[in-house]
Amino acid sequence: MSASELRSNPDNFCYRHPDRQSFVLCQRCLRTICAECQTQMPVGVICPECLRDQQKSSGAPRPRRAPRILRAVRSDDSRPLVTYGIIGVTFFAFVVGLIPGAGAVVQSLLALYPPLLYPQFSGTFQPWRLFTVLFVHSGFWHVGLNMLALWMLGRSLEPMLGRGRFLWLYLLSGLGGSVAVVLFGFTSAVVGASGAIFGLFGALLVIGRHIGANITGIAVVLGINLVITFLPLLTSGLGGGGGVQISWQAHVGGLAVGALVGLIYARTRTIRRRKLQIWLLGATAAALIALLAVPLALY
Repeated sequence: MSASELRSNPDNFCYRHPDRQSFVLCQRCLRTICAECQTQMPVGVICPECLRDQQKSSGAPRPRRAPRILRAVRSDDSRPLVTYGIIGVTFFAFVVGLIPGAGAVVQSLLALYPPLLYPQFSGTFQPWRLFTVLFVHSGFWHVGLNMLALWMLGRSLEPMLGRGRFLWLYLLSGLGGSVAVVLFGFTSAVVGASGAIFGLFGALLVIGRHIGANITGIAVVLGINLVITFLPLLTSGLGGGGGVQISWQAHVGGLAVGALVGLIYARTRTIRRRKLQIWLLGATAAALIALLAVPLALY
């Protein structure tokens, strides 16, 4: 999603740098400001004009600026480092799995098999599988396509949301996909980051719609991926087979949670709603964890 597609809503761009899109508002005048224009204050960030007005009214000396080279790193470094980090860890896990004898061990320790989450069913309690499943893949094309999608989506979403929010989005989407597998595919063994990837699609779709961007391309790509997801079910029936598989449950669960997180970000992007955003994200995580109790009542 390019900047030109987002300009239909100028309120989402820095008033001093119209080519820079941001979700951060000045605490005093509520104008959108980019990272370079932000000055951190005890009550939040303010823009350069409000900073000058505040200094004039209080007579306080101008705060000392950091060295130019440090300011450049802090203000202009919009690289999607979290995206690169996730890709790096995922490929590392894949390479380790290529070592003779290690592939089966990696999948046996990290893949998602829902009964292993419940001592009542398997005698073991391994909750880390809800997240480690995101780093295990079944083959080169599987990991390659997932990481290509993550790289493409992360370059747009991470600079827009910030690294912390992007990481929360990725993890909650992945958790949503895992919970959906537990609820609708309890006996399935699943690998892959597809749930989290679909969550990024859902968030980008909702945020783009909220800020007035052209989301037709994203919607088309998402629709194609959903068709690919359900095509094996339509051609071979709903019975499914054993073994490790890429799950439609993870895709749908990740998409739903990602869209919800995107809606939370879009509706709570002001400084005044930051605490509400944190509470809503925590409530989303708590609700997903609570849903894990459903199999105890069903089986």
